[in-house]
Amino acid sequence: MTSATANYALRLCEDTLPAGRRCVLPPLNRVIYTRRGAVAVASPRRGARVAEDQAWHGAAACEVTAEGAGATLWRWELIGGAAPCGGPAGATKVLLEHAIDLDRGAEYLMRADRVDFAPGGVALPHRHRGGGIRCLVAGALDVTVGDAPARRITPGGAWFESGREPVLAVASKEDATSFIRVAILPREIRGRTSIMYVNPSDAERGRPRTYTVYVDEPITLD
Repeated sequence: MTSATANYALRLCEDTLPAGRRCVLPPLNRVIYTRRGAVAVASPRRGARVAEDQAWHGAAACEVTAEGAGATLWRWELIGGAAPCGGPAGATKVLLEHAIDLDRGAEYLMRADRVDFAPGGVALPHRHRGGGIRCLVAGALDVTVGDAPARRITPGGAWFESGREPVLAVASKEDATSFIRVAILPREIRGRTSIMYVNPSDAERGRPRTYTVYVDEPITLD
């Protein structure tokens, strides 16, 4: 198989759209998550209304229009090379962009889900079947990736996990903690968890946390 490590990246942008503002986006594998408000997504293949705390996935060009009093979006896109971020000038900022290891000969899916920790929840050292970007919605999370020092993540903070390095995540003891993540995973695990614990017995420990899956769809690499 041929590695395509240098040719792909996963990027997370935040779009802040006033009421009625339109955002025209080029064809890319993407997930749009509505952080605040609601939007209408028009696409040749799959249009929809995306309410707050909901997500949409598509690969064709699309037009996003803010409804009501406006909307804030988190937009994950799988890009090749140096594709522009898109989005309206002055309304879009890049929260994180990171290279991701992919193989053109393999089959992948794009998964978007929400992870909710009760106060004091812990995800004991684990890996995943693929890389992805997470962004914190609420609470606080101390994240240790591999040998790097622990990092305190607060709402709006984003981080990348390759899936290879072990990760330890410890949630705030005072507040419920939640994050949204989008990952590129092997298509063969569609509908199944991607997590692999360093110590298999930890699969029954380190809770409580819950998962809400928004998107779990096959993608085609360009």
